[in-house]
Amino acid sequence: MLTKQGIPVSPGVAICTAVVLDTQDTAIPHRLVAAGQVHAELGRLDRAIEQSAEQLQDLRARAADVVGEDAARIFEFHLSMLRSKQLLGPMRNMIEREHVTAEYAVYMVMRREAHQFAIAQIPVVRERISDIWDLERRVIGHLVGATHEELGQMSERTIVVAHDLTPSQTANLDKTMIRGIATDLGGRTSHTAIIAHALGIPAIVGLENITTHVATGDTVIIDGEHGQVIVDPDAAQLLEYRQYIQRLEKIRVSLDEQAQLPAETTDGTPITVWANIEFPGEIDSALKHGATGIGLYRTEFLFLASSTWPTEEQQYEAYSEAIRALQGGPIVIRTLDLGADKLDPRGVDDLHEAEPNPFLGVRSIRYCLQNLPIFRTQLRAILRASAHGPVRIMFPLISNIMELRQARMVLSDVMEDMTDQGVDHAQDIAVGIMVEVPSVALQVGTFCKEVDFLSIGTNDLIQYTLAVDRSNERIASLYSSAHPAVIGLLKDVARAGKRAQVDVSICGEMAGQIEYVMLLLGLGLTSMSVTPPAIPEVKKIIRSVSIDQCKRIARRAVAFDSDREVFNYLRDAIKRIVPDVFDRRQLQY
Repeated sequence: MLTKQGIPVSPGVAICTAVVLDTQDTAIPHRLVAAGQVHAELGRLDRAIEQSAEQLQDLRARAADVVGEDAARIFEFHLSMLRSKQLLGPMRNMIEREHVTAEYAVYMVMRREAHQFAIAQIPVVRERISDIWDLERRVIGHLVGATHEELGQMSERTIVVAHDLTPSQTANLDKTMIRGIATDLGGRTSHTAIIAHALGIPAIVGLENITTHVATGDTVIIDGEHGQVIVDPDAAQLLEYRQYIQRLEKIRVSLDEQAQLPAETTDGTPITVWANIEFPGEIDSALKHGATGIGLYRTEFLFLASSTWPTEEQQYEAYSEAIRALQGGPIVIRTLDLGADKLDPRGVDDLHEAEPNPFLGVRSIRYCLQNLPIFRTQLRAILRASAHGPVRIMFPLISNIMELRQARMVLSDVMEDMTDQGVDHAQDIAVGIMVEVPSVALQVGTFCKEVDFLSIGTNDLIQYTLAVDRSNERIASLYSSAHPAVIGLLKDVARAGKRAQVDVSICGEMAGQIEYVMLLLGLGLTSMSVTPPAIPEVKKIIRSVSIDQCKRIARRAVAFDSDREVFNYLRDAIKRIVPDVFDRRQLQY
């Protein structure tokens, strides 16, 4: 029995036999053609490109039906790369100057491109290497007549184990047969991870060498809740996981039955529970899980899914779709939260070069304020969409009061221009900021005077407070939501918001972790936004406790000196007070 730890990118647990996919990485031989054949080779290249483009357009249409319009935009990224001069120019030059076959030119140019992606310092750029493999295989397949096994044609239930999966392969998965995915490569923001999550298939990536430890026919457990793959589990492990899956299903059914009940404590205090989303298509799931609004609509995917900036119209359509889907419910749209840490600088002409320390560089609101045309376009799209329902605008990574004032000034200018042009939009729109930098948390009283609401982004707040890169596995143990310094900042922000009568919510991952729900309520944070699947659990806890009970727990928690003491105390409390929810998240290995 072998246990491997990876990066969980889509939750769920599955036990099944494995199918290990061939990498399909066949070398193309160096072959020359006569000078008179060069024109014919160029024609072959053009036809292969067009056939590939037609395939991608068809795949995009099919993917839109399965995973939604927003996730399907990944294939627009493929189409734009396929037709880019950056790739086609060198291919044609190689055929004309070196008299090589079209397939060899494609092979060599794509390999060089893949190498540039592989050595990039930016994680998201490295994760795009699977897109290059996808395009290479597709074009060469049309040139040499090769075909690839369609994962949508599996005849029995299986777990797919691969060095990596291309986005095309993932989009073709039959989720009734493919019960899980495990790959050597990949990261949280890879296109393959995004599609797997949209399909609802348990997936773990970044396992490094899982393909060397698994053979087709082996029994494998995919634990997408904890990011573990267990190969050839023994009888005791199988029994434990089968019982775990049964418990998960029973608890899921019980929680789903309560999802639409009010989020109200036992002493009658109403709590706001909203959802975090990336795609408008997630709103239906959020509402079914019991959300009463959207507390965080991340707009980055519109920019990540393409190698060109989305137009105002494209953004307007996405925001409008989300607003209409809520049917009058509130939505908080966060402006662009990107920078050198997330975007591929080679894909967008006006992005700056990669930075040595992107998390402390030109990202989020800093990038927007340095690139006003992009910022103004997004604000126009949001404001146009605000005519269809209640919208709040939220600025990310504000670190000083001047940034907030500059952002609000740009927003005011855009609104004034739209009014002059007769463009319909909400006249009175709430504006807030993310509290995710310690400087803001420490000076929160000043910000309360100039915003309508605050939303605590614990992911970055913890990272910046503790000086820990949350994506660095070597120091992952130092990243802790239970650190006394973090809890102290949360307490101060909640207290300042209450004094100033400014709404304060929390939208980071911490809010969806069951161990912290009572602590957050006790600190005075009575509004939270979490991932849709976490909503029933959070509401179950809320409906099982009183505010006085939570305040006592919070007072005890803030007295501890270490994060371990805090976490153990909170875990014991949730286990004692709401045991069935605790059981949903715990499994002893």
